[in-house]
Amino acid sequence: MNEQENGQELYFNGINGDSGEYDLPPMTGEDLVGFIQGESPAENLNELRFRFRQATATHLGVKEGVDPTKLEETGWGVIFTHDTDPAIMEALSELLELRREQAGDYFRIYKGADGYRPGEAKSRFLARHGAGPGPADPGKVPYYLLIVGSAEAIPYRFQSQLDVQYAVGRLHFDTLQEYANYAHSVVVAETGDVRLARQAAFFGVANPDDRATQLSADQLVQPVYERLKTNLEEWQFTPFMHEAATKSQLARLLGGDQTPALLFTASHGMSFSLGSPHQLAHQGALLCQDWPGPQAWTGPIPQDHYFAGDDLESEANLLGQIAFFFACYGGGTPLMDEFARQAFRDRSTIAPHPFLAQLPVKMLGHPRGGALAAIGHVERAWGYSFMWTGAGAQTTVFESTLQRLLNGHPVGSAIEYFNERYAELATVLSDELEEIEFGKMADPYELSGMWTANNDARGYAIIGDPAVRLPVVEPGEESQERPVITVQRPPGEAGPAEPVAAVASKELEESVGLEAREETEFAVSGSPLTVGALAGMSSLQPEAGTDLKTVTVKSFVSADMETPDSRQLLMETRFTLDGDIETVLSTAGDVDAQLLTFHQAIVKEAVAARLAYLELLAKRVKPTA
Repeated sequence: MNEQENGQELYFNGINGDSGEYDLPPMTGEDLVGFIQGESPAENLNELRFRFRQATATHLGVKEGVDPTKLEETGWGVIFTHDTDPAIMEALSELLELRREQAGDYFRIYKGADGYRPGEAKSRFLARHGAGPGPADPGKVPYYLLIVGSAEAIPYRFQSQLDVQYAVGRLHFDTLQEYANYAHSVVVAETGDVRLARQAAFFGVANPDDRATQLSADQLVQPVYERLKTNLEEWQFTPFMHEAATKSQLARLLGGDQTPALLFTASHGMSFSLGSPHQLAHQGALLCQDWPGPQAWTGPIPQDHYFAGDDLESEANLLGQIAFFFACYGGGTPLMDEFARQAFRDRSTIAPHPFLAQLPVKMLGHPRGGALAAIGHVERAWGYSFMWTGAGAQTTVFESTLQRLLNGHPVGSAIEYFNERYAELATVLSDELEEIEFGKMADPYELSGMWTANNDARGYAIIGDPAVRLPVVEPGEESQERPVITVQRPPGEAGPAEPVAAVASKELEESVGLEAREETEFAVSGSPLTVGALAGMSSLQPEAGTDLKTVTVKSFVSADMETPDSRQLLMETRFTLDGDIETVLSTAGDVDAQLLTFHQAIVKEAVAARLAYLELLAKRVKPTA
């Protein structure tokens, strides 16, 4: 394979689920260089240069003499917005008390006047708390910092710039219950109740006729797996490559019967267009081997081909797991497209607001046992970067990060290798672009590799507490099965993992009186049958991602409605509140006037229920500023 020949196309990860096309099409090095030369120096370039020089002295983030594996030396802090709901702090109280005990005098809570203020730069925030550029000094600001808040409230840029000096993670859930679930999962994992086997899984998708995933499987996942298997004999490493990297297999690794302590995946990450109903719920989901590739498949990508947050089983248990997702948008999505700024000198809006990917969020907040952390990419993951010799040996950065994790380092300390690589590449790239500006002739493929590696290293973010580490047994000890956690309902919470919409649904059931299923006996062709109309629980309590303007009612006939396999679909009506209506009649059974009247009555009640639901929900949910 020679990716450096002139005219050779470069391949990038990411598939648009709405169109089925590449999020960023292949291009030559010459094409990419034309975009790169619009690159502006990093805002914190001086700090990155300092970090690069510091790296040669083997300092990794925290100041010399501080052990990054000991919280009593590094410190731990949590950053809330200035106006964070106190109920969120209460839901996290179990985690905060544990960290207070562990970090001692170096424990900090930044809230209220000390919390993050709208529009505040990292330098200003640190200056308010007595810290400036240079290695993290726990006496001023702790090394491990957990941001609690959405990417709207506390921008990704603040997080990524803070991460140059500190080990930074982020939490943001929709419900208090998920905050409480996560806090309890961490406490259980760190207080001796979780003793996992030393097992790591490597999941490498290589879709047919798809150069990007074939490269990531063969040039990233396989080499990293081989190197770690050689270096860490006390660990069991299991590869799931190419045809084995299916959605059903990934479900077994994410809370199923093969859930490892560490999971590393490489695949396309799903992207969706601005305005798509799937974007907020499914952006960053992992496209699996089930997708037959760009030649065999055209058009939108169905969820059968990718694994999203709402694919996690209700019975899943991910307690103690740390995952690393090499995938576009696998960690989150910003508001604006960074690549478009380089390509077209104008940043385009790619989302209604910046948000975290829902797969890691749902993993961490799972009610039966949540993952401890996930490492994912905010915006695109630049797959071309890891194998380009001109940009350096990027697999070494992955290997070093994973080996640190497997050796017991907190995740925030382990990912410092990416921060070091970003500081190095940002410095070298800036100098190279300056030379080009003054007439230097650059090799387009070397410069392309340098640029994509720089952008790739910059984009990794930790979802979760950066101080968590793998709760595995010592070599020779016997592992234990994951316990199933139970978490008390936080004060003011509607119910386990229930958003305010679920509460509105319950109130609606009481006020409207519509059951989710209504059954009536009829004589059809001389035989007594039961017809049941399902107004879809969606008419009462919509699932995540449901289009609230659409109501679907299905009617079935069966001699025994309690036996699902015996039901026959009789008719289905799809009604949108915009006025569209579609009814499909099945040929599986007779549809007489009496049955049609019954079905139409349920449709009418379901539509009335949805309208009442939306009205009630509007009263309960306060608009955000």
